Amino acid sequence: MNVRRPLTSVLAVAVSATLLVLAGCTAQDGVAGENGGGFISGDGTVLVVAPDDRTDVPDWGGETVDGATIDSAEIDGVVVLNFWYAGCPPCRKEAPLLEEVYQEYLDRITFLGVNVRDSAPTARTFEEEFGVQYDSIIDTATRDVMTAFAGQVPPSAVPTTLVLDAQGRVAARVSGLLPSAQTLADLIDAVLAETEGETEGP
Repeated sequence: MNVRRPLTSVLAVAVSATLLVLAGCTAQDGVAGENGGGFISGDGTVLVVAPDDRTDVPDWGGETVDGATIDSAEIDGVVVLNFWYAGCPPCRKEAPLLEEVYQEYLDRITFLGVNVRDSAPTARTFEEEFGVQYDSIIDTATRDVMTAFAGQVPPSAVPTTLVLDAQGRVAARVSGLLPSAQTLADLIDAVLAETEGETEGP
């Protein structure tokens, strides 16, 4: 299934990798809770999860800004999920970086935003202002996506970006503002290489 702009599979990287990231807007509820309207620095790390350490994630989905319905069970291949909301300064700062990566990989992976606070009209205004072409799930009411990922690798800061492998498991997490477009591209390339290696076999 292609979500307004496609995506294909896989990420391979051994455990560890810690990169300094700029400040994020943390949330008290594990993914994107309110924090009195203030912003706190994220943990500033990139977490890479080795294939043997990844765990299954419940199905997730919801309605997008454009009114489409997303069901993770219908998505094939590697997925990038970016948790955000319009009033978060780091989210605004990294929007061009995410769009740059999306344009580079749009024929190979699925790229989705997960808006954790706004209404669809507010999210759409943000997309128009920053030229965001990929779609976002409005997760404000149901918190379906946030709940699905709040277990083994909770995206505790907003923005948070997850890279999922072809099995839908968390392969990497950037907690806070992306250091660069290249950082995310490297994580995606690793997962894609992992998948391609599995496809080719011995």
